[in-house]
Amino acid sequence: MSRSHSSASEPPSPDYLEMALNAAVYDVAVETPLEVAPKLSARLGNEVLLKREDMQPIFSFKIRGAYNKMAALGRDLRARGVVAASAGNHAQGVALAARRLGCSATIVMPVTTPSIKVDAVAALGAAVELVGDSYSEAESFASALAAERGLTFVHPYDDPEVIAGQATIALEVLRQAGRDLDAIYVPVGGGGLIAGIASIVKRLRPQVRVIGVEPADADAMARSLREGYRVMLDQVGLFADGVAVRQVGAEPFRLCRELVDDVVLVDTDAICAAIKDVFEDTRTVLEPAGALAIAGLKVSVARDGLSGQRLVAIASGANVNFDRLRHVAERAEIGEEREALFAVTIPERPGSFKAFCALLGRRNVTEFNYRYSDAQEAHVFVGIQVAARSERNVIVAALRREGLPALDLSDDESSKLHFRHMVGGRAEIGDEVLYRFEFPERPGALTKFLDAMGQGWNITLFHYRNHGADYGRVLVGMQVPPAEREEFRRRIDRLGFECVEETDNPAYLLFAR
Repeated sequence: MSRSHSSASEPPSPDYLEMALNAAVYDVAVETPLEVAPKLSARLGNEVLLKREDMQPIFSFKIRGAYNKMAALGRDLRARGVVAASAGNHAQGVALAARRLGCSATIVMPVTTPSIKVDAVAALGAAVELVGDSYSEAESFASALAAERGLTFVHPYDDPEVIAGQATIALEVLRQAGRDLDAIYVPVGGGGLIAGIASIVKRLRPQVRVIGVEPADADAMARSLREGYRVMLDQVGLFADGVAVRQVGAEPFRLCRELVDDVVLVDTDAICAAIKDVFEDTRTVLEPAGALAIAGLKVSVARDGLSGQRLVAIASGANVNFDRLRHVAERAEIGEEREALFAVTIPERPGSFKAFCALLGRRNVTEFNYRYSDAQEAHVFVGIQVAARSERNVIVAALRREGLPALDLSDDESSKLHFRHMVGGRAEIGDEVLYRFEFPERPGALTKFLDAMGQGWNITLFHYRNHGADYGRVLVGMQVPPAEREEFRRRIDRLGFECVEETDNPAYLLFAR
């Protein structure tokens, strides 16, 4: 790939190879391992190597660029102190670098920053200012603070010293991987990381592809490369908050236009699936931005039919908020296309639920939500384990052949986020009883449970979700006339399942009856 030459009026372009070779990052950062992901490699038919930047002292690559920038400052500038704007990993990098270099640091963070990140920065000795609701507001305040107090502003990505610090990752990868390497996948936010990596790789191994990965709802670099100028996004998705940048940096954009081979876009489900993939191989939980490159690698392999190649993905960070893990787990199976979601209409009569499950055959039901609405038909929300995306069409066709209207909701964002949790509501149903059951969780367990229950009473409420635990948990409402309650309880006792009657549960009485 050709390299452009500066005109006489322009300053010479930085020599990033020389800067990276002389970078001071190892005063504080470590050389992270390049590890094979065996399970992911086997599944994709390519050797997948993870560059474990999540193993840095602050669990992120950001320490490299932040420290390199601050170490390059003269003593006078360091003595005045530094200021940075960040909602996460860059903030911790600047704070740790300041502590090691013995200078003061002020970090401006949006007021919406989770307390775990604010506390982590403060614990490293930096002063924290909470300003604004977004990064741009925090950055404006930090820039004004730098001018007012004579502080040095440490930019998270649009600075040659920061880029050179991140470029040391490429030096390590090329040495660790050896000569046989096909592509490196890099997460992209403001562009500092991929600019640094590309500047080294294309200088030393121009045949190795450098591919950026962005969330589909934060695709500033992809749009900018397509348009030929730095596009400013109106808004960005915040799930992968580490790369939620409205506009890429000027210097990263210049380098990426010249050096980057492609940018791949991925959605939230794909990121969640990638987090799970890395966990299964390493028992490490990456943050969403940290798993971005792995998600893009998988998309690229499927899209381009890659096989037998050696592919590196930068696992860039692991500063994940614990409360996000529930959402990640919920979406990972859909992102891996191992679970499909459907809305199905079935007749409202005893036995129809069991007949519906029989149509699914040996497929494992992962979720079932239903609430009685009228005497003619019932609308159910069901999750089904599938082997491939194509199986979704097979299931819909099979249900429709049996006269059961069915919709595939696997790609519907509102269904995945909201409607799956909103099925049901109050219903005026006479003689309804409510029971909570536990039964051993294994393929076909739900169908076996229904077989054991029999078809004597009408099911009016049903909620089940397979959480991968040893026991499945089901909430069941049934119409049982008072004269049949004794026989119903005997049937339950014969099931041998752990159960608790919830007919008088206050939440049930308030919200469902």
